Amino acid sequence: MARTQGSHSDITGPRIREAAIRLFARHGYAAVSMRQIAKDVGVQAGALYNYTPDKQSLLYRLMRDHMQELLEAYEAMDQGGDAQDTLRRFVGFHIRFHLERPDEVFIAYMELRNLTPDNFVEIEDLRRKYENALEGILHQGQQSGLFAISDTKIATLAVIAMLNGVMTWYRSGGRLSLDEVEQVYWDMVRRSVTA
Repeated sequence: MARTQGSHSDITGPRIREAAIRLFARHGYAAVSMRQIAKDVGVQAGALYNYTPDKQSLLYRLMRDHMQELLEAYEAMDQGGDAQDTLRRFVGFHIRFHLERPDEVFIAYMELRNLTPDNFVEIEDLRRKYENALEGILHQGQQSGLFAISDTKIATLAVIAMLNGVMTWYRSGGRLSLDEVEQVYWDMVRRSVTA
């Protein structure tokens, strides 16, 4: 299939990704058609298939890319110090990384149900790697006596759920700065796990 005159794959591909993220986050995956994505980008619907085989592949790739970026950014972070220092950095990292990507976060959590079983398994595996990083911190703190946690898996899920709440209400220029919000959340997380 010939590319539309004036179309450039290095421009059109990212524009398709941006449009899909925006539309899936605003309307939900099931309500968005490939035709709507194409219209938003300004290309013919058929041109999308030069970039993705179908809508499911597009959703999967968006979610996979988000999780891989998250894991890579976390792994690049300083991991030194005791469990409390590491947990403090995790809290700040999670809040700041996710606040920069609210639509991707929304899709990563709300559209899991729309993945095919095979795609779901792959995305869940990536999510589990991130959760395991936090659980490892909590387990280390539990073993060293810094944290009093009866079940590190439940504590992991509770901490992530608490941190994800920031994405639903925080607005730049609000009553608290991001540094202040991060400090409040760190205080809540610390108190919830400390012996």
